[in-house]
Amino acid sequence: MAEQQWRDAGVIPPDEGERILGGIIDYYAENRGPRLMHPDWLEAAEKKLAELEKRTGKKPNFLVYILDDVGWGDFGCYGGGHLRGAPTPNFDRLAADGLRLTSCYSQPSCSPSRATLMTGRLPIRHGILTPPMYGQPGGLQDEVTLPELLSKAGYATRAVGKWHCGENAESVPQNKGFDEFYGFYGVSDMYTEWRDNYFYPEIVNDPLIFNAVMNAKFNKHNILAKAGQFDTPEIEQEEIDLETVKDLDEKWADYSEKFIRMMAGSNKPWFLYHGTRGCHFDNYPPDKFKGKSRAKYPFHDVLVEMDDIFGRLFTTLEETGQLENTLIFVTSDNGPEMESWPDSSYTPFRGSKGTTWEGGIRIPGIFFWKGMIEAGRASDGLFDFCDIFPTFCALAGVEDLPQDRFIDGVDQRAFLLAESAPEGTHWAVDPAWMSNRLAVHAWLLDQHSAVRVGPWKLVLVATEMDHRDTVTPGGFSGHTVKYTYGKNFNLFLDPKEEHSFTIRKLVYIPLIGSVQGAHLKTFHKYPPRIQVKGGETV
Repeated sequence: MAEQQWRDAGVIPPDEGERILGGIIDYYAENRGPRLMHPDWLEAAEKKLAELEKRTGKKPNFLVYILDDVGWGDFGCYGGGHLRGAPTPNFDRLAADGLRLTSCYSQPSCSPSRATLMTGRLPIRHGILTPPMYGQPGGLQDEVTLPELLSKAGYATRAVGKWHCGENAESVPQNKGFDEFYGFYGVSDMYTEWRDNYFYPEIVNDPLIFNAVMNAKFNKHNILAKAGQFDTPEIEQEEIDLETVKDLDEKWADYSEKFIRMMAGSNKPWFLYHGTRGCHFDNYPPDKFKGKSRAKYPFHDVLVEMDDIFGRLFTTLEETGQLENTLIFVTSDNGPEMESWPDSSYTPFRGSKGTTWEGGIRIPGIFFWKGMIEAGRASDGLFDFCDIFPTFCALAGVEDLPQDRFIDGVDQRAFLLAESAPEGTHWAVDPAWMSNRLAVHAWLLDQHSAVRVGPWKLVLVATEMDHRDTVTPGGFSGHTVKYTYGKNFNLFLDPKEEHSFTIRKLVYIPLIGSVQGAHLKTFHKYPPRIQVKGGETV
């Protein structure tokens, strides 16, 4: 499959990477992705963690605050904010007091990203290659999830907001390790695009089509469900329409705030996964945020709201004395959906949602942990969504990770808790430049598209736009192109991926090819899995 494509390009040496990379990386388990070894960082991190647990008497809490379709350049701390007409003071303050990642990677679209975060596995392994829409089958039913493992370790778990990892009974959050779920199963536009006369008059004004959608087998409600419950009248709180959609994020914020306050006096650690509705198109800001941004556009108003909501949650942690023992991660599920412009986000990179260009998969990523993560750090060390799974498990003391499947995530405890290197330190041991991750592998549906190692990104399969497609950078438009010899970009010099260095920098090809060869070799024992791919369900 994908391996032959790389061999045809002549980039994989016979040794598959072991000879070239021997001694630099650690293949610490047959079913785990390789990690860069930083023993000094890990020793210091474990000492910090032991001291904290002695003071608090329990393992750390986790808060994941994941926005929808917010690009790398939207937050003020990433160059947006006031420049974009949507100030984000709370996100900016978090970055100033924590760790701001400049090379944090998701998947090209929301469901693959969220499932990867939950499982530590790339989409080609968990099988959700595209979002399941309108009740389409497929989800996490056969996967071992992060909340399941944390729950077994004594954690209280809550999922709030957007789920979109399948709405079959075996895949919904309350059946995949969360004690309680308050949110919706799908994605925002599923509930609004067929109701809005301004955008979709051909649906609203055609009773046949409108009723067909209304009667389609997908859940159209904001739901409150406890573990084991699914799709019963008691848990359907309200139907989502053009009026109720505006206030969903505020209601979810109230729920998360109450949960944080409730856990303040508990001996149990907790995991709160808060997925916002904003800023996925079409954005309908609540009345108190309508026109509040300087830009006065719906996306910008909702981004201001998302920043405000996060500020509320952060203040609640502070007021209840839980900041010291809570690791916070703020991010977005993918790059901007440019086909909904101007109700869309921004990236300075090439491409957008639906592509494996940097604009599609390089997203904001901020970690904060009071007293544990050095304040004011910024790093270009590679971090992938799949790293959340093993990192949180390691921090929680969970050791029984699945052995029957391949886990692509890397434990990044050492990197997150590392201190800035002394001035003059070589970049190879400086956490400002390097993490525990050797490479980021980008898959475009079921094709191995690209790999990034350091500043270098080798691309053989990508999404291109031309006169046959729309004039925007795309979303889910464009067509797949296989480059005959591949394109090699230096992302420090060329973040827009416009100038291939392949012929001038051939020395890098065997090295990067060896990393790809080692990755593709894992599929011999752990074959790819496809269950949701566009309109197909396998």
